[in-house]
Amino acid sequence: MDFGFSFSSYFLLFLTFLYILNVLKSWNKNHMKTFPPGPRCLPLIGNLHLMDLKRPHLTYLQFAKKYGPVFRVQMGMKKMVVLTGYETVKEALVNNAEEFGERGILKIFKSMDNGMGLTFAQGKNWKAMRRFTLTTLRDFGMGKRTIEEKIIEECAHLTNHFASFKGRPFDSAMIFNCAVANIIVAVLLGNRMDYDDPQFRQLLSLVKENVRLLGTPMVSLYNIFPFLGLFPGSHKTILKNVKKLNDFIKKTFVEHLKILDENDQRSLIDVFLVRQKEEVGNPQSHFHNENLTQLVRNLFGAGMESTSTTLRWGILLMMKYPKIQEKVQEEISKVVGSAQPMYSHRGQMPFTNAVIHEIQRFSDIVPLSPGRETTKDVTFKGYFIPKGTYITPVLTSVLKDKTQFEKPEEFYPNHFLDSKGNFVKKDAFIPFSVGRRACAGETLARMELFIFFTSLLQKFTFCLPPGVTDVDLTPVTGITYTPKPHMICAVPRC
Repeated sequence: MDFGFSFSSYFLLFLTFLYILNVLKSWNKNHMKTFPPGPRCLPLIGNLHLMDLKRPHLTYLQFAKKYGPVFRVQMGMKKMVVLTGYETVKEALVNNAEEFGERGILKIFKSMDNGMGLTFAQGKNWKAMRRFTLTTLRDFGMGKRTIEEKIIEECAHLTNHFASFKGRPFDSAMIFNCAVANIIVAVLLGNRMDYDDPQFRQLLSLVKENVRLLGTPMVSLYNIFPFLGLFPGSHKTILKNVKKLNDFIKKTFVEHLKILDENDQRSLIDVFLVRQKEEVGNPQSHFHNENLTQLVRNLFGAGMESTSTTLRWGILLMMKYPKIQEKVQEEISKVVGSAQPMYSHRGQMPFTNAVIHEIQRFSDIVPLSPGRETTKDVTFKGYFIPKGTYITPVLTSVLKDKTQFEKPEEFYPNHFLDSKGNFVKKDAFIPFSVGRRACAGETLARMELFIFFTSLLQKFTFCLPPGVTDVDLTPVTGITYTPKPHMICAVPRC
């Protein structure tokens, strides 16, 4: 055996191996140098040990203090980039809207929607569903007198229900859900539903439970380690609830199909079904039953949850700050009197408008914007972010940015008023997010908030129940921040 040749060969291989290791080490060092900085990762779990899984945005705010407004975290084996602060979020989602414009998908939302519908769809399917949704909502009066009439009609039902308690304490959570949900129900189904309808209440309860469970640590762990789907947990309950909601929706649009009149389309479902008929035989069509099911469920949940939660925070804050409530009522009396408040009145009611904006800013009900994903390699703020990177914009860091708001941690309506008491818009006011993936129902939500809020304060003064001395503003954590269960008193105004 030729030991000399063997030794030389092995030695050459060894040197080659060392050279490759050195190249890889150098490449990795340079690559990581351009990737945003972040905390040191542990094997398999990444930065999981550092996270507050119930309130991840608080962890991100702490990381931002150390690593700056753009940083990376690793959840399990997956790297993601977090954006904080008004200037950074605006530059990414508005100035670089195309590069940061795709939806980032977590495992739980993939399991729920399967890439269909609107909220967690991507690519061509999302574009088709968003275009259809915006067009149809406009056709059914979003931002116009038509939808305003539906909101005003619902206000009458809501105020009558509040009046039935004759100033006695009651829990407003379900009734706010019912009232706000009925606006989107009218668009989706073509009719409103009674507050006492057990099926309506069950549907709302399923949505509320999912909103709460989506923010639980178990679901976060399922997103990081999908094999946990084999075990019992919150994710299983969420998917069971989704199935119940989907079953109701499928049954509903089958009923619509039986009486469908192409010349008299009364709901979003009708419009979708007509479009579906028109595209029969087109294998590339996005107008199929699975898209319709997920779209209706997405709009039903989104159309109810954020606005009803914001109204609940609004009433709580009026009880917490009665002088502000009184000032709003004075402005309503001066501008509207006993007439029905209209959306057009907001221009004449700067203080009330400022209060509603501050309710949205302060309550901060969606601390983390639904994730984005980069559509291409992008250099951002001096860092290289590869295509397909999951992006988390922290909306809390924008709504409470010290450079944009004088007293970010306080409820302070003057954030939206100038020295003369005129309403002032703030670019950093983005509770509906911004960019390509901003909330499709923003116009509708703004109209609902103004009309519901002013109509309620026109007719009632809200105060604490007897024996209760203070308002607890501690939120219940979930995918949204909701008020703790509480009782209110709606005292009729003379």
